[in-house]
Parts: sequence; structure tokens; C-alpha cells
Amino acid sequence: MTEAEETYYTEERWQNWLSRVEEENLDPENEDSARLLLNLQDDAAIAVAKILSAYEDGRLDDEEAIEELEGVRTIVLSEPDLDIEDPDVRADKEMLVDGVQTSLVCVFYAAEEYIVAGAAEEAPLEEYVDAAAAAEADDDMDAALGYLVQAGTRIIAGDELDMTVVDDLEYGLVSEWINGLDSLQSAMSDPEVVEEED
Repeated sequence: MTEAEETYYTEERWQNWLSRVEEENLDPENEDSARLLLNLQDDAAIAVAKILSAYEDGRLDDEEAIEELEGVRTIVLSEPDLDIEDPDVRADKEMLVDGVQTSLVCVFYAAEEYIVAGAAEEAPLEEYVDAAAAAEADDDMDAALGYLVQAGTRIIAGDELDMTVVDDLEYGLVSEWINGLDSLQSAMSDPEVVEEED
């Protein structure tokens, strides 16, 4: 195993993505802007997928895998340090990065849960999503997250979530978390590194 493979994610890699966020004129309605934010999210999800893969292959034990996940989570979920003078522009971009971070919260919890407790009980993933949406409607966000974490462990185990389920959801934390699970699902099936453009 090369040294590069052992480093699943670095502060520098995250900062490189943030530098692109700083430089580019972001509009979430614009396809290029949306792609940049999705790449930022996918790249972190790929790091999680690689840790899970190393865990599955026996290259990492439980403790090491959790430690690696913690390392990636600490980098990705820390307050973004954007070097932008205009406070309005900075606030807008911080809000966009925050959306990416919110989506990834469920990914990290699902990966940890999978390592600690294995995959959740087999059930159609749509049932977990419906339960999460119902919990969100009742303002029980802990339960909503719990259901989606369980769905995430099933995705890690190989189940596939049909992303059209999002079409019927109100925009909110549940839809953001499912967005993160979509990145995880893609990363588990094809953990190729998202290339950072110069």
C-alpha cells in the first residue's frame, strides 16, 4: 500500500476546494457552480468510502477506521475559513459550504454506525426515508437523522436508494441528508477521486 493511499483526506485537500469556492462566482442555480459544490461533497464522501473499503478488506480495524473517519470529519465539518473581503459575498459562500457540510453529517454518522454496529435491519430504503420525513414533520430531528443513518448503513452494505424519493420531500434537513447519502452511494459504487482542477 502506498503512503498516498493511507492518507484518506487532508486539510490541504479541503482547503484547495475552499480556495476554488473563494475564487469562483457561485450561483447554485448555475450548473458549473452546482457541480463545484457537488464535487466538494463527493470528494469527502469518496474519502469515507475508501475508509469503509479498507475496513471491509481488513486493512483497518474498528478503532483505526473510526479514527480515520474522525479525522476526515474534523477537517470537513470545521468552520470554513474563507478569505473574502466582502462580508455579503463571504456570508453567501459560507452558507453554500454549510449546505455541503450539513449533507455530509449523515454520511459520517452512517459510516461510524456501520463500523460499530453493522448494517441496519433489511427493509426497503424508502421506508427509512418515509420514517425520517415523518419525524421531520414532527420536529423530531434526532429520530429523522437516526432513520437516515440506518438507511446509510444499508447503502454501505450494498442496497440502492432510488433518488426520486427526494422529489416528494419538502426541502429541509432530511432532503439535505439524503443528498449526502446520494454522494455516499455514488462513492461506494465508484470510489474514484474527484480531480481538483487547477
